Formats: sequence, C-alpha cells, structure tokens
Amino acid sequence: MLFLRGVTVNLGATRVLDNVDLAVAAGEIVTLIGPNGAGKTTLLRVALGLLQPECGEMRLEPKLRIGYMPQRLAVDPALPLTVRRFLSLAAPDAGERIEKALARVGAPRTLRTPIQSISGGEMQRVLLARALLRDPELLVLDEPSQGVDLAGQEELFALITGIRDERGCGVLMVSHDLHLVMSSTDRVVCLNRTVCCTGAPLAVSSDPAYLRLFPASLPGFALYAHRHGDGDACAVGDRHGG
Repeated sequence: MLFLRGVTVNLGATRVLDNVDLAVAAGEIVTLIGPNGAGKTTLLRVALGLLQPECGEMRLEPKLRIGYMPQRLAVDPALPLTVRRFLSLAAPDAGERIEKALARVGAPRTLRTPIQSISGGEMQRVLLARALLRDPELLVLDEPSQGVDLAGQEELFALITGIRDERGCGVLMVSHDLHLVMSSTDRVVCLNRTVCCTGAPLAVSSDPAYLRLFPASLPGFALYAHRHGDGDACAVGDRHGG
C-alpha cells in the first residue's frame, strides 16, 4: 500500500530524515513515535507526496485513496462556519454521508455547531470524520490525540482501531508516546531522524534504542503484557505509586 526506502530529507542545512524505510500494508496500523524534532511529520509529508526527498524511493498503490487528519487546524474565529459546512468544503457531494461520518466518530451533535465552539476532543473527531469522507484505503493521522484528555485518548484510539477493522484500511499514525497506543497498533516505528527500532509494541518497549530516547517519559509507568482469547500478546500500561 505504502512503501518508502532510504528516504533522506534536508531542510536547509539540517538533515531531518536520514535513510528511512517505512511500509504500511492494508489492514495494518503503523505508529510513528519519537521525540519532538524527530522528523515524524516530515515523514508523513513525504508519504503524502507533499515533500520530495533528496534521495530514496517511494511507492504508493495505484489510485490509492488517502484520508488525512492534520495535527491541528486553525479556523478564523470570525468566519461563520458550522461543522456541516466545514465538512462539506472537503467533500461537496457528501450529503448525508456527513451525518453518518460524524455519527461514526461519536460527534453527531456537533453537526450544526460553529466549528470555533467545539471542544478539542470534538475537533479531533470532526477532523477524523473529514478524513473518512474520502472513503480512504489509507488513513494518515498526525497526532490524532492532540488536545484530548487521557480518557478521550483511549476512546479515540479504540475508535481508530474499530474503523480499521470495519474498513480493512491501512493506518499510518504519529504519536509522541508508545504507552498511549500500545493496544491500538500492530507495528511501531521509533524515529529520531533515522529509524532507531521497529517491531511489535511489546518488543519496541524493551528495545535499548527506545529506552535511550524515552528514559523517563512517564515516571512510574510500567508496561506489561496480557493475552487475548486468541493467544496473541499485547502490552498495556499501569501506573504505580499513585
């Protein structure tokens, strides 16, 4: 579905990405993690075809439909714009699909609300609905939990997993912290301008490269594994001492 090999990007005199490989298959959730300045959003821009790398190879499945959810979107507070109108600008012929998309992401009551009045969590759901209106085969999500509280983050990641299960689409997602997406991703790519480590969440959480990047990202937060009924293991988090 999406394949990048040896991607290198310089912005001015700064090398932002160095020899990065990335692939996303249909039905797979791949999460990019890394510190600020690691090149995560830059890599998304390359994957979306918005930025040409200095060198490297990029392949997309022919006629691939991509739904993109940006990290944030600023709307002029003086602009009279309801959520319905905002979504119709992205998909002029969507009609009733707008209401269905909002219902699917859990934000149906925002339909007639001025977009400047909705909460941060509602805005993320509206942006996800906007991406779904493209009927995507690949969802590209840049920090989908931006501005959302912890309970809302868990709900949002569960929602993304449910959408993947229903549609069979691939998902490429950016997050800062592995613990937030542990149970909601198939593969993790730990990025710090180059790929430091990659694999299943449980394996990455104990990789020395990950531990060097996040030595104390969440004090008192431990990762442990549990098994589903099908025998597959995944990792979740627990906070001690509080």
